[in-house]
Amino acid sequence: MSKDTVKLACGHQMPLLRFGLWKVPKESAADTGIKRAISECVVKREDISITTKLWNNYHAKEHALPMIKAQNESWVFGYIDLLLIPFPSALGKALPRVVSVKPAKVSNQETWKSLKAAVEQGIARSIGVSNFQGQSIYDLFTYNKHPPVIAYSSFGPQSILELPPAFRERAEGLPSLFDIEIIKKIASKHVKTPSQILLRFATQRNIAVSPKSNNKDGLAQTLDITSFYLSKEDIDSILALGQGLSPPNTARSDLQRRAVRSEIWCCS
Repeated sequence: MSKDTVKLACGHQMPLLRFGLWKVPKESAADTGIKRAISECVVKREDISITTKLWNNYHAKEHALPMIKAQNESWVFGYIDLLLIPFPSALGKALPRVVSVKPAKVSNQETWKSLKAAVEQGIARSIGVSNFQGQSIYDLFTYNKHPPVIAYSSFGPQSILELPPAFRERAEGLPSLFDIEIIKKIASKHVKTPSQILLRFATQRNIAVSPKSNNKDGLAQTLDITSFYLSKEDIDSILALGQGLSPPNTARSDLQRRAVRSEIWCCS
């Protein structure tokens, strides 16, 4: 039987396959749809896993917990399954309809204390960080009480091309993973699409994914990524495509092995 969840370091289970709402139109419609599904007993609340982020403008202690509570109340689901600090950089408090880009003198430790308070008050079940480099994660472990989820998003050359010029030069000229012949060959063998193969490549290795799609057929294909298995040869062939685009981060790799093992959430 295909494994559908991954056990986080804090002990809670999280689905390997999730649905990303960032930049998806009518996000509120998804909220309404989930509430309706629960009220009509299509699913139970414990069958739904909600992840949200504390945005950079609300990292200061006087803003963080009130915003976390407001986020939880807006979902009306009782608690947040996974709450993340999306970036290790705080910004000034935002005014209505204005996103501030002025740095704020707020430490990661100050923000983390608010996330810990959210767990202790039953607002969040699991907490974590994303886009943290190794040294910042090591620092987190010096004052951490609740086991963190280490989340990051790096999947193929496109993620490198979206970085500033100094970084994206490494990926310029490389084809999209969807267009690589070995990916298309594996997809043909399994009678699946290249995107299904790449998502299965992640989930079969215990890495959760949060794909986004507004297409009904695309959503159906995504739900079908745990119904088949890639062979060792398939996986090795995909791993061999690595171009060494990301600079080595020994500290983060070591922490993944020692602290959170393979229990990593990956946005793709």
